[in-house]
Amino acid sequence: MPAAHVTLADVLAAAEADATGALWRLEGAARQLDANVIRLRPRASGTPHVEPDLDVLLFVAEGHGTLHRAGTEEEMTPGTLLFVPRGEQRAVTAGDDGLVYLTAHRRRPGMTIHRATTPVTAEGGEAPCLLPRICEECGRAAEDPAAAYCGRCGKRLPTQSSGLS
Repeated sequence: MPAAHVTLADVLAAAEADATGALWRLEGAARQLDANVIRLRPRASGTPHVEPDLDVLLFVAEGHGTLHRAGTEEEMTPGTLLFVPRGEQRAVTAGDDGLVYLTAHRRRPGMTIHRATTPVTAEGGEAPCLLPRICEECGRAAEDPAAAYCGRCGKRLPTQSSGLS
């Protein structure tokens, strides 16, 4: 699990004085949350983009800036919490003193392997040994080879005797 305690002062003190971008990231393989501390230089502006899958919560720690979204501009000041829903175009511009903010969102699922929709033929070779660990419902690969149920959706995983060859 990730470290349980970190302060913004520690994050900023550990970063190079001119470092920008993600100064800190939440670590740990078993977590369900992603979080980043982002620093932008004065008047720096991000490229407008859309996050199609994840809602994002922003918390402004230092400085000022503007969140551009849905045809509006929202002021970002220390202590401000901003919720940005998935599918909404957004961009952030730092003010004259720069901007430091925290982002938090559900962790992106890892890459998954999906079952082929056509049967494997002799020409294509044997199915990979990982196949019994792939959830038929959501496509996630179980990390534990002994897992009987999917960690994402809870569906029972296929077994070696499921008729796959």
